[in-house]
Amino acid sequence: MKVKIVNSQGKETSKTTDLAESIFSIEPNDHAIYLDVKNYLAHQRQGTHKSKERAEIKGSTRKIKKQKGTGTARAGSLKNPLFRSGGRVFGPKPHKYGFKLNQKLKKLARKSALSYKAKSEDILVMDDLQIAEVKTKNFMSVLNGLDLAYEKVLFVLPENNSNVYLSARNIPGSNVVTADSLNTYEIMNANKLVILEGALAKIESNLN
Repeated sequence: MKVKIVNSQGKETSKTTDLAESIFSIEPNDHAIYLDVKNYLAHQRQGTHKSKERAEIKGSTRKIKKQKGTGTARAGSLKNPLFRSGGRVFGPKPHKYGFKLNQKLKKLARKSALSYKAKSEDILVMDDLQIAEVKTKNFMSVLNGLDLAYEKVLFVLPENNSNVYLSARNIPGSNVVTADSLNTYEIMNANKLVILEGALAKIESNLN
């Protein structure tokens, strides 16, 4: 699948590149995408919620009234969950929400997501992206050149570039990742993918 390469001003260059059919033209597997996105979002949850059970409540454990003759139910300490400010029965405890997925399924999910974007022609390949200094307006000029100023855009770089990342972080809808950290959720969440030419080879080596 041939696509034309554009520059940072959004103009087509004389160069073209091939998008590997084994990655960008497969039959998408929706269930694999669902599982990978669910796993990604589950790992974003902190899981630090906690309530105190009766053993953790501060207070005396003395018996608050006699066992019989009061006309009411038996009662022990004030830590009883039936009383106000008592412990909670089976309350939440800190735990992780993530679950394990094998690498084969994760790769299938990313290939499926990339194939969806390629099929809808939402992938742009850019020759290079250099930002000399950290300024939001420098990155905005790139978005304006690509006519993507009001889109949710994911830029995929071959390696970490702090100038590009810091210039883009204040722009709503714009996200910058490296080819090694590309994931299914961010691909599907973006309206457009801008992949640098150098990142294509890394994506292919990671997914093949």
